[in-house]
Amino acid sequence: MNATAPSRSSAGAVPAPRPGTTPVGLGGPHPVLDIVIPVYNEEADLEPCIRRLHAYLAERSGYPYRITVADNASTDGTLRVAERLAREFAEVEVHHLDEKGRGRALHAVWSASDAAVLAYMDVDLSTDLAAFGPLVAPLLSGHSDVAIGSRLARGARVVRGPKREFISRCYNLILRSTLAARFSDAQCGFKAIRADVARRLLPHVRDTGWFFDTELLVLAQRAGLRIHEVPVDWVDDPDSSVNIAATATADLKGIARITRATFTGQIPVHRLREQLGREPIGVEAPGVSPRLVTQLVRFAAVGVASTAAYLLLFLLLRTVVGAQAANFTALLITAIANTAVNRRVTFGVRGRAGAGRHQFEGLIVFGLGLVLTSGSLALLNHTANPGIVLETTVLVVANLAATVLRFLLLRGWVFNPRRGRTVPEES
Repeated sequence: MNATAPSRSSAGAVPAPRPGTTPVGLGGPHPVLDIVIPVYNEEADLEPCIRRLHAYLAERSGYPYRITVADNASTDGTLRVAERLAREFAEVEVHHLDEKGRGRALHAVWSASDAAVLAYMDVDLSTDLAAFGPLVAPLLSGHSDVAIGSRLARGARVVRGPKREFISRCYNLILRSTLAARFSDAQCGFKAIRADVARRLLPHVRDTGWFFDTELLVLAQRAGLRIHEVPVDWVDDPDSSVNIAATATADLKGIARITRATFTGQIPVHRLREQLGREPIGVEAPGVSPRLVTQLVRFAAVGVASTAAYLLLFLLLRTVVGAQAANFTALLITAIANTAVNRRVTFGVRGRAGAGRHQFEGLIVFGLGLVLTSGSLALLNHTANPGIVLETTVLVVANLAATVLRFLLLRGWVFNPRRGRTVPEES
């Protein structure tokens, strides 16, 4: 399959590379990596965390790095501890915020950072640092845009109580069912993102608390970005101060907000895809069509709407022109609309080329469906004296059979790309 190559200007210059796709230079005056540690009243855990993380990076990183302690309006001695560590280690900086919120802290530090790769991890360091190299490597190389540690991916080793395990799995199941999330673990406090990509996404992330991670990942997925998952070794911190009930409530509100924003168009997905250069890859090879599963899902959605419209028209016309005429008229109208919608939505065919032929052949498919439905009505009326309920039931069953036949003929005959030069878009 030949992917569409980047176009050149009239002067022959190659367009600028897409954000997030060029390897990161490991030299230069600025840090390659900026790791943020968001903290709120963590004076006891902060110093062991920073010393352990600093020692690990000093031994393993091989490039300039920064550790930024983001103090979320702590009321204990956390800020004093952070400032003392910053005086001791040149690679440690402190960013103080007057308001609480992990998302607020990450947004503020990441937006102002001059590093090429931005990361964060929880102060308890529940995640084994051995996963840190695999986390940032695909971002440094330009292969991936976002990287997350996952406690639910195959190969992860996790020690935590059954309550937290149950809540975590339920939450990620909700994300998959409501937001079609394809990542396995939204809330693991071990993530990294390319700075050039983050600059495009962060202005559109509204949450300032624990849902920040999920919102960022959902936006990244919908913008076509590549999310790399790293199985981690993770040991639960029994002294964690996270309020599970309050966090879960806020997360559910966030899910509802993103769902609503998706339907209203408030999330500028298409514009982000254009800015980031993550539009679907154009397919030029004849005979390559969208995946069968994708086609089936789209065809089914169109079919449900088409069947509902057909039944409504049939019931409206039934008392005026009789069953056979009502069936013919309703089926003809919905068949024309069905072919047009499936042409664009299910099989990805754009433009006017071949539209007339597609509609003509769609009418032939309609004729076969008419034979099934009209034949069923004729047989029913010949053998019995049916009422409207039985007529409608028989028509629904006949339409299901006609739907299966319609999909097979549309995919294998009407919109088969091997028959012409019309190229469907990749889903």
